[in-house]
Amino acid sequence: MATIKLPKDCADKQDVRNELDRIDSALVALFAERHHYVTRMASLKNDPHEAFVPERIEAIIVKVRARAEELDMDEDQAELIWRTLINWNVNYEKGVIAARKKG
Repeated sequence: MATIKLPKDCADKQDVRNELDRIDSALVALFAERHHYVTRMASLKNDPHEAFVPERIEAIIVKVRARAEELDMDEDQAELIWRTLINWNVNYEKGVIAARKKG
């Protein structure tokens, strides 16, 4: 297993790239795991309109912004990422539910 280097320990651009690649790989795995839960949620819903729940979305954003602040990440950037992710997931759920209703 490769040694993880902290940002301050990266001696050159390749060190930074290696760490970014490691993180990207982990992120893809987490997004895939999240996607499986989104797929399950879509299977539990009966109407495409159920995919968009503004109160739930805003509750998620509040939590994401708070966690970003704890981790010294720009909260606006975190919110943008999550709103994009949520939008993709809502559209995916709507499509799955609509397709199931047709068939």
